[in-house]
Amino acid sequence: MSTPPARVADPGSGLPADHVLETLRAQPAIQRVPTPKLTLFARRGFLDPETCAAVIDRIDARRRPSTIADANGDTAFRTSETCDLDSADPVIDRVEALISAFTGLDRAYGEPVQGQRYAVGQEFKAHTDYFEPGGEDYKIHCRHTGNRTWTVMIYLNQPGAGGATRFKAIDKTIQPETGKLLAWNNRRPDGLLNPATLHHGMKVRSGTKYIITKWFRERPWPRPRTEPDA
Repeated sequence: MSTPPARVADPGSGLPADHVLETLRAQPAIQRVPTPKLTLFARRGFLDPETCAAVIDRIDARRRPSTIADANGDTAFRTSETCDLDSADPVIDRVEALISAFTGLDRAYGEPVQGQRYAVGQEFKAHTDYFEPGGEDYKIHCRHTGNRTWTVMIYLNQPGAGGATRFKAIDKTIQPETGKLLAWNNRRPDGLLNPATLHHGMKVRSGTKYIITKWFRERPWPRPRTEPDA
């Protein structure tokens, strides 16, 4: 009798490769975007308005100009403001616990939660979340913990107009709503990086947009202090 193949561990969870998919599919009110090009889920009302407001307060207290890992000469490529949120804060700790329970992704593999603020006219042009292998930034940011695997993003509010997230490869535009979660795999089913995850944080036309993002890696976090943050 032949032995069935071993189930390969999923980078980002340390569990079998289909663990995250099974966990997400089992969640109530989850929606999977119907496309073979990438694995993308959405869940409305994941965070309650009170928690969203509390996280917004923390972003406003610590925000700084956003940067990009791979400089491309376009000073208007990412014009938002950013901050790293402290997991020792009970509010942030609870959000991280909710994300982990909902997705099946192990917190040990996750980067610190990043908060982002977009004022009118600000955007993050089309980009992927993973680091391109072979480049200097890949060598710096991935040598200890590996590349980014899953992205979990949550809208904390709904601006007056604009601020949608557009996935160009599938012609899908997702509008911001308070508490809505998006989760996508930055890899294809064969494990290779997926360029179809290219997405654009579109310009805010009215009001202000706040989101948080948590990226998961191939190996556990934190990295040694000698490796700069992404």
